[in-house]
Amino acid sequence: MRRFFLLLIVSTLLFPALASAQREKLPPRDLIQVEQKWPNAVRTSTGLWVQTLREGTGALPKRGDTVAVLYKGSLLDGTQFDAAEDRDEPFTFQLDRGKVILGWEYGMLMMREGEIRLIIVPFEMGYGTRGRAPDIPRMATLIFEVEMLKVTPRD
Repeated sequence: MRRFFLLLIVSTLLFPALASAQREKLPPRDLIQVEQKWPNAVRTSTGLWVQTLREGTGALPKRGDTVAVLYKGSLLDGTQFDAAEDRDEPFTFQLDRGKVILGWEYGMLMMREGEIRLIIVPFEMGYGTRGRAPDIPRMATLIFEVEMLKVTPRD
């Protein structure tokens, strides 16, 4: 009887987490556009959609490492809202410190130095239901083209 209750408790806690990790996070209208515009993009277990544009051969970052990237961020309709494209001044941040949106945290951990990747971020992993006025509307799916320039291991 104890085993049954233990199994019941574990399954109650574990199955919702697994279900949310596997469910589609893009709204249906956005999913249709993503599948049409980027037919080679694949959904990851985190809910991000990614497409490798150029394979990387360098280091794969770990939590706590610092990465330097170039990127362009746009909305699903193509409107660009942000960019860091100067190789002399890349965007640099430490992973797993809450400095960037969740979609970037997960996305960067899947990239190698030298890689260019398209990362499609559902609103839940971006700026949520509120957005970031005035550039990012509420519940916006975000499209990032990211080049991983450098990975610096945590000291």
